[in-house]
Amino acid sequence: MFGLLFFILFTPGVSEFICSSSDLEMSYTFCDSTAHSFMFNLTPCSTKNKPVWKADLTWVPRSDIHFLKIVFNVWYDGAKALLWKELLCSGADDEYSLCGTLKGETLDSAFDIKGSRFEFPKGNYSIVVQGFSDDSENNMLICLNFTMIVK
Repeated sequence: MFGLLFFILFTPGVSEFICSSSDLEMSYTFCDSTAHSFMFNLTPCSTKNKPVWKADLTWVPRSDIHFLKIVFNVWYDGAKALLWKELLCSGADDEYSLCGTLKGETLDSAFDIKGSRFEFPKGNYSIVVQGFSDDSENNMLICLNFTMIVK
């Protein structure tokens, strides 16, 4: 049983289910072919009543996190809808708990996603989230491709 669970959770290319409800389906895959130790959960599984989503992240990074730049690319029904970049860790006076995590350490974090303040139009969303350890975006630490279907 443990071997099967390990295979499912850490195998590249396998779609990981996040949630499904009457109005929302979410899953993700890794963009690269390297195995990752990563889990992501989101509640509530809904876009109704503009909820604040509670996210839980568990990740074992493959390198130290002293600098972390996150890039979000969002497509809605095949058209590019948003490009957003955010510097989370710069190595000095970092406010996020993941900053300073060392290679091989388990990072457990819970946080709110308040981006649901607006109503999502029905349709298919593709959200690519990339994490870089340099400002030039050459050294990628992680890349996830989220699929979100709003019904």
